Amino acid sequence: MIDAHTAIEIARARAHQNGWAFAEPIEITHRRGWFGRSLRFEITTNAGKLGSKARFVIDAATGSITEEGYVPR
Repeated sequence: MIDAHTAIEIARARAHQNGWAFAEPIEITHRRGWFGRSLRFEITTNAGKLGSKARFVIDAATGSITEEGYVPR
């Protein structure tokens, strides 16, 4: 099981790998899984601000990225 800090570092590394901006402030939400799904972290960069945003969903048990997206405006 990973913690929130580790989840942010995983997301930051993937954003760098993809050439995406990873701007502060960062919003992280820890969610419980439904119907047998594991816990997950949802991370959004540049939260509450205008401009580019990256979004990641990371499995808390394995540290794998299950969803990712980027809005480059």
